[in-house]
Amino acid sequence: MSKIIVYSTQSCPYCVMAKEYLKSKNIEFEDVDVGQDMNRAMEMIHKSGQQGVPVIDINGKIIIGFNKPEIDASL
Repeated sequence: MSKIIVYSTQSCPYCVMAKEYLKSKNIEFEDVDVGQDMNRAMEMIHKSGQQGVPVIDINGKIIIGFNKPEIDASL
């Protein structure tokens, strides 16, 4: 089973779209609100080199932004 983490914030529309997309495919994921958890925000920055969200980690493959083709290829 895939380990998927979605790093997001509450105010990010692309984060909502990414999470809804995964839910529509019945894919379980951990939702990490980096606006509320500074340690997890630092984890996201370390993994991706990015401060923007969403950042999606699919089994260690980092996807920046809501990129359907890359998400599908990584699943």
